[in-house]
Amino acid sequence: MKAETVTIAGHGGDEIEAYLAQPFGKGPFGGVVVIHHMPGYDRSSKEIARRFADEGYIALMPNLYSREAPGASPDDAAAAARAGGGVPDERLVGDVDGASKHIKSLASSNGKIATIGYCSGGRQSFLAGVSLQLDAAVDCYGAAVVNPLPAGSPVKMAPLVDRVKDLSCPLLGLFGEEDQHPSPEEVAILEKQLAEHGKTYEFHSYPGAGHAFFCVDRPSFRPEAAKDGWERINHFFGRYLAS
Repeated sequence: MKAETVTIAGHGGDEIEAYLAQPFGKGPFGGVVVIHHMPGYDRSSKEIARRFADEGYIALMPNLYSREAPGASPDDAAAAARAGGGVPDERLVGDVDGASKHIKSLASSNGKIATIGYCSGGRQSFLAGVSLQLDAAVDCYGAAVVNPLPAGSPVKMAPLVDRVKDLSCPLLGLFGEEDQHPSPEEVAILEKQLAEHGKTYEFHSYPGAGHAFFCVDRPSFRPEAAKDGWERINHFFGRYLAS
């Protein structure tokens, strides 16, 4: 594969940094916009982008904190973003749209686009799915889709459950049964809304897993849940991103 840092046009035409990983070959390949977690545009998130390239997809991860702290370390950039209340929803949608258009402009693209996100990125993947025309979206334990974050949270995120009717694509949701944000009750409410609106979705919740069970470098890592989750993601993208 080839992996590199590029510049793309984000929300409002702003030039922002992004990490592009793609397979060698003519393709055509489906595209995945990777939405990084709240800790930022870091090494583990870039590893995820490279994993998708290894699976045969063009993966592009925009640095959502490019404007707050250009050139800063992931920790410092994430702190700056939190101090400002987080990434505004409108800007997130514009940045994901810009990433999607950048992928589609590549000669090896088949024109199909999915989003995937973890933690805050899970919510933002859902947000992209109800705001843009996508081919698939994956929400990995995204909080504040049904209920707002707890009082005192520095990040401002309004619930999105009232926008289920606008979902443009199939949705895969992966959750931990021991998570509190989102809790199993929130997951059940979201699933009920998706069913009532006739949306195509797959939800899977893992016993013994809490938040961030995909994170290999954290105590929250749960190998069995993560392995099964990756298999489901690969199957889901194979179904909806194929040429």
